[in-house]
Amino acid sequence: MEPTLVILAAGMGSRFGGLKQITPVDPYGHAIIDFSLYDAYRAGFRKVAFIIKHEIEADFKAAVGKRMEKYFDVKYVFQQLDKLPEGYSVPACRVKPWGTGHAVLCAKDVIDGPFAVINADDFYGPSAYQALYDFLSSEGPENEHAMVGYLLRNTVTEHGTVARGICQVENGLLTGVVERTKIKKDGVDAAYTEDGETWIPLSGESVVSMNFWGFRHSMLEELEKRFPAWLDENLPVNPEKCEYFLPLVANALIQENEGSIQVLNCHETWHGITYREDMDSVVNYIASLRGQGVYPEALLD
Repeated sequence: MEPTLVILAAGMGSRFGGLKQITPVDPYGHAIIDFSLYDAYRAGFRKVAFIIKHEIEADFKAAVGKRMEKYFDVKYVFQQLDKLPEGYSVPACRVKPWGTGHAVLCAKDVIDGPFAVINADDFYGPSAYQALYDFLSSEGPENEHAMVGYLLRNTVTEHGTVARGICQVENGLLTGVVERTKIKKDGVDAAYTEDGETWIPLSGESVVSMNFWGFRHSMLEELEKRFPAWLDENLPVNPEKCEYFLPLVANALIQENEGSIQVLNCHETWHGITYREDMDSVVNYIASLRGQGVYPEALLD
């Protein structure tokens, strides 16, 4: 089966203050997602599933989706709060989406083979797509997955804290992921805090997950199977904000010896728009790549 590129585009960008998925980052009106789709197309992807919310459907299709239908087999998936297992209901206080694991699970009916997962507002770099496409296109056990690993120093911002999955890697395989929700840049290194006061150093050489995953089809069954138990554990203690993250399930597979995750090393510089102040660095970086001939003026237009 041909791999599907699953793009998580349901977030409204609360910290950024706008619909950052379709905010232009070059003089030609391209958003980060346009560069992602161009890189994915060059790598070999021909199927894409956009995960969005109903509230942004019209804007998203007008800005991105309709153009991509010329190049990809395009599917649209809606991440809805009430898409829960039988017997569960949405808490009255809940507004926040259920997280990346739930988002991918919402796309279960449109994915028929291996699949990659990316964030719509993250710039990952062309070599990352090629490495993941090559992995997904090769034969392998159904419980063998992959993750593109970035160096932490290539993923932090000058303008505030970020959340990153800090990875433990042995012999090219992921052995664990620890979510650090507040990491700040510190020269070529970084530091994180859990209490907002004490900062603990992190090496800039640390491998981090940027939510760029490559999964065999069996991952959908794992996400579905584990979701009810996660709801049982987390709804009583944090009904408003608990999130079913992809790394939680990936970590569980590893710890229970139910699967393996290859770490595909990537030395690209990640760029994203976490804060509005990040925009200039993204624009300048993409302009420099275009100047080097990495991207033409016209992408998939």
